[in-house]
Order: sequence, then C-alpha cells, then structure tokens
Amino acid sequence: MVSWMICRLVVLVFGMLCPAYASYKAVKTKNIREYVRWMMYWIVFALFMAAEIITDIFISWFPFYYEIKMAFVLWLLSPYTKGASLLYRKFVHPSLSRHEKEIDAYIVQAKERSYETVLTFGKRGLNIAASAAVQAATKGTGLGACRTATPRMSVGQILRQSPGCQPGPERSR
Repeated sequence: MVSWMICRLVVLVFGMLCPAYASYKAVKTKNIREYVRWMMYWIVFALFMAAEIITDIFISWFPFYYEIKMAFVLWLLSPYTKGASLLYRKFVHPSLSRHEKEIDAYIVQAKERSYETVLTFGKRGLNIAASAAVQAATKGTGLGACRTATPRMSVGQILRQSPGCQPGPERSR
C-alpha cells in the first residue's frame, strides 16, 4: 500500500507535473529542440499510461512492481538517459510510421460511427421525451384531471374532494 502511494506520487510529480512545466517553458521560449523532446516524452508517457492500466490489474502483485514503475518514469524523464527519446526513436516512431494509414482510417471510421451513434441516441431520446409528454397529457385528461384543484376552489373544497372524483361546484355548471 505504501509502495502504491509513493509510486502514484512519483508518477504525478516526476511523470506529469515536471514535464508539463518543462513543456510550458519549451513552448514559451520557442526552442524547437526542447519542443520536440517534450513531444516525444508525452507520446511515450501516454503509451506508458495506457499500458499501466493493464499492468496494474494483472501484474501489480509482482515483487517490486511499483519500484520498477517509479524507476521507469524517472528513466524516461532523465536528461542523461534520454529514455523517452530512445524509446520513441527505436520503437514508437517506426511502429506508428508502419501503421499510420490504418490508424488514420480507424480514427476516421470511429469519428463517423460516433457521429451516427450520437444522432441515433438523440433521436431515441427525443422520441422517449415526446412519448412521455403525450402520456402525461393523456393522463391529465382522464381520472387525474377531475382531482385537479382549480383557482376558484377553496381549501375546504379541495380537502373534501373524494377519491371517487365527485365534481366540485365549479365543475357542475
């Protein structure tokens, strides 16, 4: 439990906050080399975070798992080891370059499907709302309407109105 908490703190501070500030400085100074360095870091770190979800579920029981994870984040960030740059150049960039067309096609397909899904659920939602409004309106004209108090009724008349829906004085006119 302690290892998990320390690991979360290390990943937060050294994996996200420090690189976020360094990225801010790179953008502010318009230093292209630093900008490229931090873009590579964020791509590798995003892949690490995606893999972390799976590894936390299945192999977090492994001895020194959290310690290894902390060391990996520090290795990615270190300007001496340039871990993120190394992983990006050796593995990530070649892999993404090989599969770029398929990934782009999948993203376009996902966008189209998500748009169609939103429209379908929107139409269903509107149909359900319209049906509910129609049902409420039809119930209002049935038995429930004769129990409705009118502005001309006194409090006593409202209280005396029976469940059998006997008409009040203003309804018998």
